[in-house]
Amino acid sequence: MQDVARLNRGLGPRDRSKLSEYLEATRDVERRIQRAEEQSARELPVIERPAGVPATFAEQSRLMFDMLALAYQADLIRVGTFMMGHEVSSRAYPEIGVADAHHPLSHHQGDREKIAKCLKVNIFHMQMFARFLDRLRSTPDGDGSLLDHSIVIYGGGMSDGNAHNHLNLPVLLVGGGAGQLRGGRHIRFPKGTPVTNLHLTVLDKLGVPVDNFGDSTGRLQQLSDV
Repeated sequence: MQDVARLNRGLGPRDRSKLSEYLEATRDVERRIQRAEEQSARELPVIERPAGVPATFAEQSRLMFDMLALAYQADLIRVGTFMMGHEVSSRAYPEIGVADAHHPLSHHQGDREKIAKCLKVNIFHMQMFARFLDRLRSTPDGDGSLLDHSIVIYGGGMSDGNAHNHLNLPVLLVGGGAGQLRGGRHIRFPKGTPVTNLHLTVLDKLGVPVDNFGDSTGRLQQLSDV
């Protein structure tokens, strides 16, 4: 607190407000972690597990996304990743009425009930992601917002879990990339285009140009027409 007080004395009104907002957001995350730890301390789990894990997937995801946003806001990191669901996940989602494990649901074999439940989980994940984007959009950064100055990739490794099909992946590319990306578009690429072409193109926009990335065959020119 002494360091903060000393820093505040040399800041203008706008920067003092920005610092205060950041400190309050940091403290909010700390309080939520402390509450999770206290809840775990009161329980008597029958299996060993990490202390302080929130009781629901929604709260854990919000906490992880908020810490990621804070790290970007403070410029502690420039690149971050968050896997919302690991491969072969047996997680169920009782908070949205899905008591079945996620991975078996993806092998639905055309069962309409399983497909509906899998869709429900996908929508739930997207709602968590949308909340993160709202957080970035509402955080001032220079002459815009954190979202204006970020590039966020959201997607998965399978387009059809039932068939283990990894072709024609739906991928979201969000953010302004500091003026390097034009949004509001749905682009379909030719059949057989490697997803690593996207990674190669994004690396260019991050100022890390490389000749190739994995099985890439070139850059996505449609993302360069800003």
